[in-house]
Amino acid sequence: MTLASLAAFAGLCLVLSVTPGPDTFLVLRIALNRPSAGIAAAAGSAVGAIAWAALVGVGLAAILEQSAELFRWVKIAGGLYLLYLGVSSFIKSRKAAKAGADGSAPEAALPYSRLSALGAGALSTLLNPKVGLFCLAVVPQFIPHGGDTMGTSLILGVVVAVIAFAYLSMIAVVAFKAMRWLKRPKVSTVVERVSSGVIAGLGVGVVASGATS
Repeated sequence: MTLASLAAFAGLCLVLSVTPGPDTFLVLRIALNRPSAGIAAAAGSAVGAIAWAALVGVGLAAILEQSAELFRWVKIAGGLYLLYLGVSSFIKSRKAAKAGADGSAPEAALPYSRLSALGAGALSTLLNPKVGLFCLAVVPQFIPHGGDTMGTSLILGVVVAVIAFAYLSMIAVVAFKAMRWLKRPKVSTVVERVSSGVIAGLGVGVVASGATS
């Protein structure tokens, strides 16, 4: 693989990364209350991307693409997970806002540890078949004829992961820098509920798409 090919692939990955999706809102949602956990979620998403690249390398992603029923259930599972994340986060936000209004000690809106955030980020990416299909459609185009399919797939997966991690980590850092403003009770409540609603809405859309496909 030439440097020009690698640069072209990195450009495609950058476009994919900056397009808002579940991972973007998940990292933002987590980083609002614990920036280090937001970065951990970004790392989890990167791990999920490498896992998808590995699946492409061994041919399992192709099986997923060819099996409409399997693809449908993976899609539904991913949507349900996003819906769960969105609804549970919204409920936590309401409880925290109510506790603050009552003058009692506010409940943490997002009780994510770095480890649980890492897992949430990884699951969000692993249960998103669109990531796998992106890898399946793009990665083979950059594998030299007769080359090491698995090795090249992993290298390209690392490129995807590094770019995604860098972008999502930037999202977490921006959230941290804006923390003083975002932590104002009214602003924090609005941001948390909107981000939770977006995640849940994405989940509903994915489930509906999977159920009708």
